[in-house]
Amino acid sequence: MVFVEGALPGEKVVVEVFKSKRSYDAARASAILHASSGRVAPRCPHFGACGGCATQHADAQTQMAAKQRWLEENLARIGKVSPETMLPIVYGVEWGYRHRARLSVRRVSSKRGVLVGFRERHSTYIADMRGCEVLTPKIGALVVPLTELVEKLSVRSRLPQIEIAVGDNAEALVFRHLDPLTEDDKSFLKAFAERHQVHVWLQPAGPDSAHPLHPPQSELYYELPEFGVRMHFRPTDFTQVNHPVNRILVSRAVRLLDPRPGERIADLFCGLGNFSLPLATRGAQVIGFEGSRELVERARQNAAANRLVVQFEVADLFKNGLAALGPFDKLLVDPPREGAVEIVKAIADAWPRRIVYVSCDPATLARDAGILVHTKGFRLVAGGVVNMFPHTAHVESIALFEK
Repeated sequence: MVFVEGALPGEKVVVEVFKSKRSYDAARASAILHASSGRVAPRCPHFGACGGCATQHADAQTQMAAKQRWLEENLARIGKVSPETMLPIVYGVEWGYRHRARLSVRRVSSKRGVLVGFRERHSTYIADMRGCEVLTPKIGALVVPLTELVEKLSVRSRLPQIEIAVGDNAEALVFRHLDPLTEDDKSFLKAFAERHQVHVWLQPAGPDSAHPLHPPQSELYYELPEFGVRMHFRPTDFTQVNHPVNRILVSRAVRLLDPRPGERIADLFCGLGNFSLPLATRGAQVIGFEGSRELVERARQNAAANRLVVQFEVADLFKNGLAALGPFDKLLVDPPREGAVEIVKAIADAWPRRIVYVSCDPATLARDAGILVHTKGFRLVAGGVVNMFPHTAHVESIALFEK
């Protein structure tokens, strides 16, 4: 088997193999002899060198057909299951969609300056970027100004990353610095915040050390208008990368789970309450479980700010599964890439009757789906892909299981 970068299905290409393994070779297309009708000119001049995107050479329909095929193949090969219905693909916006990013920073003497951007493909080096088409337009235009800013700082060789977090109300830049800042450094950063109308945060140690520099009171939020919910978050908190698509995803998850007044629903890996609060607006009794104590506290604050009654609890779901948490009528499961194998193994015979599973990895979804269908008595009623990360190979998906 040969995996070919830069080639699309149906194309005839010349390839160069750059990695050989026992079961596969990895290659890149060096020439296109017969192009696919889905091939387009990449919008970004850095495409091919920058590792932030991998599929800008394919149109949206080609990208999403490949993602849907990958989801179906994983479900069939790993889980030995197939959805009764494939849900319509959620496309969303293609450009300027990234509301979260982590830009690497490195001072390179050979280039006589600072580089700020994503890493090069298959490399630890940072791509020499002048802008970015997938970051929100305001942030994408700040790549060069950021290189100029960092070059002025006394800690320019000790500042490894800048984390980006964009809310509906403001943009925040979190500067991770390994050495203390001077007063001049802080003045440069404050001036940058004023000039470009962004919030500047400092992170001298771990994520919990992050704090606003300018303005002194910095608060971010995003809204879920369909549910009348506003979610407050810190720039180092986990939030979905693509806010417009997240709105569609939450709406679809709520419709599929179909919460009813009086039902008891668990939201597992609930984070800030991205699904919990919308579910609660439908009258269900919602309990969110999350491993991070800090996120649970912010979820409680969000529930109070939105005048919703939702219970949030700290729980190690990887270790304890569903032990002592139930019973529940329905589950919303949104795990990290590792999936939720301990949870699905621990599901009781009597409950729940419906599960909505939001996945960021088709392989672990397929593994867990196999357990639910073949050992727990569920049907895989529906499944589909959500284009949370356009122009990348990342596949976000959602699946509905019923007893």
